[in-house]
Amino acid sequence: MIRLAFATILLACSALGHTAGFDYKLAANEVRPGVFVVSGVNDDLTFENGGNILNTGFIVTGDGVVVIDAGPSRLYGEQLVALIGQTTDEPIVRVYITHHHPDHFFGLQAFDGVEHAALPQTINDLRLLAEGYSDNMYRLIGNAMLGTEIVLPTLAASAGTLEIGSRKLELLALSGHTESDLAIFDTTSGVLFAGDLVFHARAATTPHADIEGWQASLKTLDSLGFEVLVPGHGPVSENNAPIVETASYLDWLSGTLASAADAGLSPAEVMFIPVDARFRNLAVVTNEFQRSVVHLYQALEAALLPATETQ
Repeated sequence: MIRLAFATILLACSALGHTAGFDYKLAANEVRPGVFVVSGVNDDLTFENGGNILNTGFIVTGDGVVVIDAGPSRLYGEQLVALIGQTTDEPIVRVYITHHHPDHFFGLQAFDGVEHAALPQTINDLRLLAEGYSDNMYRLIGNAMLGTEIVLPTLAASAGTLEIGSRKLELLALSGHTESDLAIFDTTSGVLFAGDLVFHARAATTPHADIEGWQASLKTLDSLGFEVLVPGHGPVSENNAPIVETASYLDWLSGTLASAADAGLSPAEVMFIPVDARFRNLAVVTNEFQRSVVHLYQALEAALLPATETQ
């Protein structure tokens, strides 16, 4: 009912300048032969970008197309399917969802008759959270979300090597950004799809973060010997600079919050701590730092409270 009412209001508000036919203007960048990245903007979710803030991708295998992440809405998914059809005659055979955050999976609705795969914990998290995510996405991206319904992955992915056509894909079951983060390494081409374990030129998001586990996962990714790195958000790279950048930002973030908690600062005071000069050029860094205070600071404060003896 919330979504229906909100959608009705949006359709009535022509001053917003959006239509149900929101055009994402998706483009496929071939980073290695047969491996394509569809890049989003480095920004927050807005009506203007329709939620297109992530990188999706697809791999042409010779026996069908493997898609990495489905995007934030039905319209995005439909336009991604059309883009793939314009790029190759091979059918789409599988879509992998890297983790449970809403900008990555709502496009699954457009992939009819295709296997939808994710790590088991990701599937469980989506069962619990997808309804709330849907309501929030309607609020955040407006008409771009119209017609979007919840479709969840049903195929449980697991770590290991998978051969499809001419490709050998290494699936890595990691964590840190969320409790369950899937990275996909096409060892045939050397392209690593890191999901939201890696951000580039954008501050990392932390609503379900375990910073220590995240740092361990970054070390795993850095050891893979990739040639092309596709972050979940931000520009593609041919070196490990985005991994170093993400690790450095997380180290500063966790150290800053821990020091603030140790000093007894209130969350309101922490919100106004200046961002380190090394990271001020990252997109949306002030917003993300303040969100991270909300996400992480209470647990740090609680850890410093003296233990209470029970009788």
